[in-house]
Formats: sequence, structure tokens, C-alpha cells
Amino acid sequence: MNLVDTVRNTLVPIHRDGWKFIAMFFVASLVLGLLWEPLMWLGFLLTAWCAYFFRDPERLTPQDPDLVISPADGRVSSIAMVTPPLELELGSEPMLRISVFMNVFNCHVNRAPMRGSVRRIAYRAGRFVNAELDKASQENERNGLVIDTAHGEIGVVQIAGLVARRIVCWTSTFDSLDTGERFGLIRFGSRLDVFLPAGAEPRVAVGQTAIAGETVIAEFGSSKGPTLARRG
Repeated sequence: MNLVDTVRNTLVPIHRDGWKFIAMFFVASLVLGLLWEPLMWLGFLLTAWCAYFFRDPERLTPQDPDLVISPADGRVSSIAMVTPPLELELGSEPMLRISVFMNVFNCHVNRAPMRGSVRRIAYRAGRFVNAELDKASQENERNGLVIDTAHGEIGVVQIAGLVARRIVCWTSTFDSLDTGERFGLIRFGSRLDVFLPAGAEPRVAVGQTAIAGETVIAEFGSSKGPTLARRG
């Protein structure tokens, strides 16, 4: 990443959901400073991190209806054929699942991977194990959206992690979403799973860094086959 990209992804607007947390960190820093001055400077450092965490940069999103765009910033942690969670009501047959893991330094605003209408929203309480583990898809607290797209219904699941304890979704059933449109966020480290029907081919590899609203993670109607990768 060059200097221009670094600035573009750092000096950006802060999402409205983050301001109350930034204020709490700032006030706590002042209180700690009354006890011991070094604690105040540590608090200010954490306040700056909190502001960075809630950044909400603009993204340039491809608008091809055959492309599936990453719903989250982070690392592609899994690409597999998996039965979707029961609450999504997407059937019992395995679907292509692409998972993106977000650490505490990634932007946590979530975006729609494809254009379509929200047919179902299903929240399920659960545990808070490390979201990078495969079992997190079934055991952790999660919130799932089913989006009716030009290629059929897809599932998008927000999964809380070891640190994340709050899933936010401001989209409602029957809302229409454009590709790359913001639909929610998860606070402080988590994961997004995308479940895709037959015809979708991955366009990323495990370990690859994805950018929400920009990185193409899968494609429909292509005969190129799965994407290969090399480390270098």
C-alpha cells in the first residue's frame, strides 16, 4: 500500500456509531490523568485507536451484476462448501462460503456484496469464541441477511468474535441494497460469511486481503474456474 492509499484509508469520516465510544474513551483518559498523568496519555492513544476503528472510508464499488464484492475489510480466512445456518432457510445443500476475518485494526463497516432485496434477517444468540475459527460460524452470536439477487438468494452473516460483543444492522426486511451499500457493522473484531448458490466461482484465495466494497471475491457465469494464488 502506497502513501496515497494509506492516507485515503486513514484520514476519513468516522461512522456515527463510533462517536459515543470515542467520547467515552476521551473522558476516561481525562479521569485517569487526574490519578496519574502517564495514564492520560495512554488513554489518548486508545482514543485515537477508537477513532481509527470507527473510520468509514468511501469505496469505489464495481457494479457488474455477475460480481460478488467483499462485505468486509480483512483477511480471507476460508473458502469452502458448507451447509448454511438453519435460520437463513437457504436449504440443506452445501453452498460456497467465503469468510472474511476482521481484526481490531480493520474497518468494521459492512457492505452488501451484491445488489438485491433483503428477504430475511435472522439474529441468533451464541458464544464469543475466536471468529477466525471455523466453528464460529455455527457457535457464535450472529446476524444473517438473505438477499434476493439476479443470481438467486445469497446469505450474508455477521459473526461476533472473541472481542466483538455487539452486532449492528440498520437494514430492514424488504429493503433494497446496492452493491457496496453499507448495511451494518460489528464492534471490535469479528467475521463476515457470504453464502453463494451454484454458479459462483471464487476470485480470491485464503490469506488474501480483502477491501469492503471493492475486492471481487466471487463471480457468476464465468468458465475460468477457481482463482489460484502464489506468495511472493
